[in-house]
Amino acid sequence: MLSIPQYWGMGTMLLALHAVLINGPAWSWADALLMVHYGLFLLWQPIWRGEQRLDFLPALLFVAGGAVLLGLLSWWLLAFWLAVLIGVLGGRLFSSRARRERIANMVAVGYLLTMLLAWVEPHLLKLTGTLSSAQWLVQYALPAIPVGLLFVRDERDRSPTVTLDFFYSLLLFLLVVILVLGSFIIETVIREDYVLVLMRAMFAIAGVLVALSWLWNPRAGFTGLGALLSRYLLSVGMPFEKWLQRIALLAETSSSATHFLHASAEEVASLPWVSGGTWQTDTSGGKFGETSPHEATFSYHGLRLTLYTRNTLSPALTLHIKLLAQLLGEFHEAKLREEQLRSSAYLQAVYETGARMTHDIKNLLQSLTTLCSAAEHTEDGDQARLVALMRRQLPQLTQRLQITMDKLQTPQSGPASTMNAITWWNRLRQRYRDAGVEFSSEKIMPGTVLPAELFDSVADNVLQNALEKRKSQPDLNILVILHAGNAPGLSIEDDGVAIPAATAQTLFKSPLPSASGLGIGLYQAARHAQQQDYQLVLGSNRPGAVKFELNPR
Repeated sequence: MLSIPQYWGMGTMLLALHAVLINGPAWSWADALLMVHYGLFLLWQPIWRGEQRLDFLPALLFVAGGAVLLGLLSWWLLAFWLAVLIGVLGGRLFSSRARRERIANMVAVGYLLTMLLAWVEPHLLKLTGTLSSAQWLVQYALPAIPVGLLFVRDERDRSPTVTLDFFYSLLLFLLVVILVLGSFIIETVIREDYVLVLMRAMFAIAGVLVALSWLWNPRAGFTGLGALLSRYLLSVGMPFEKWLQRIALLAETSSSATHFLHASAEEVASLPWVSGGTWQTDTSGGKFGETSPHEATFSYHGLRLTLYTRNTLSPALTLHIKLLAQLLGEFHEAKLREEQLRSSAYLQAVYETGARMTHDIKNLLQSLTTLCSAAEHTEDGDQARLVALMRRQLPQLTQRLQITMDKLQTPQSGPASTMNAITWWNRLRQRYRDAGVEFSSEKIMPGTVLPAELFDSVADNVLQNALEKRKSQPDLNILVILHAGNAPGLSIEDDGVAIPAATAQTLFKSPLPSASGLGIGLYQAARHAQQQDYQLVLGSNRPGAVKFELNPR
């Protein structure tokens, strides 16, 4: 199809139609001028662009429209055609932004409505008096409007991008049909003055429109027709709620953000007014369906979405697509945050495991250092005592080292390993037998078990910190108490100086760099306790009574 400047096309189209309306359907040149008008209308119409290649179905519709105009040419057909033109121009009026364009469309709509009510409808009613009164207006005054449109210039005439709003066009068309048919019926029945009948019909329609405008958005507690109708107007081709449910389900079940976008693209492609599209993010991209001359591009949260539609986008449809694109962008951003949180949780687990292993190895090294120091200072007469010490400590150190090495393997899901409470307590006493630590326990019932790894971690961390504290406080007394019960507990107390208040507040919340080593080990032990349904707390923190307690929740 060819393209012509929109105002020049509008003016010539209306001039050809004006010639047919003045002379009537029975005029010998009516058919020829009507075809000229129809051809100019096809070149001007805002539905298909002039440079667009027509498919078979649109071409067949155009040919059928011309055949209907020629075969059924009458005043009734001309009235219907004028109502259609008013609807088309009215739809352009609501979607146009330029002031000159709106004024031109308003003038053209006023011209068509005047011709319909002052000339065509009186011919339908055979009102010769009204026709005589309107003859001068129609033949000499109104043609100035199409002629004036020929001289309107706009830089956008070179590449018109006018959008037709189907909803507003249909609404205006129906209002014009109601006005014409209503005034025709009233005049046929009561036979009063045509101008008075026309005024009554106009005021009646105006009153109905005022009532509807109030009901559309009232202030008396009623939600209004606008809220009731918006649920259906927002669902262009399918229920919006069902589409949103499917997208939300994809967001929950998709393993990654890229997989979510691929699956969501298939859902978007199922919309009846979408022919295809493309999407692009910082790391991936994809396409679906087929391209078309009508496209819209939106960007939200790093997602660039381009949709190709089967027809030109109206304002309502553009708003709908913006909402869909924004929802996809929000869900995509949520999936990215979910992946980041999953990655952060994995790195956090690796860090905590590594930190715990490091601290366990540090405790083992401290125990080995103690044994080596004892061996260096042992005299010849104390060899038997040294051998006994080695026999007690080396098997335990070997077992603890094996447990530490096992933690480096792939962890197995399941409950934490447990040990008989009496056995664990005896091993702990043997391990710190020569460290100057006092031990006390309640009566332990046979068969009582406890999470050995957790209790070892807490006991070693707290006791090593207390022994380090003893270097600066030689008279420090350390007491370890095992509390019996269905879920055993442990407390370790010393009579040294209190822990600074600032350190005590964040002792189990984050790692604390300290020259004495206090902080990272206790932080890891506290996290480990939480995982085993225990809690490590600072039960007492005052001079002469610093107590750490490991209690079941």
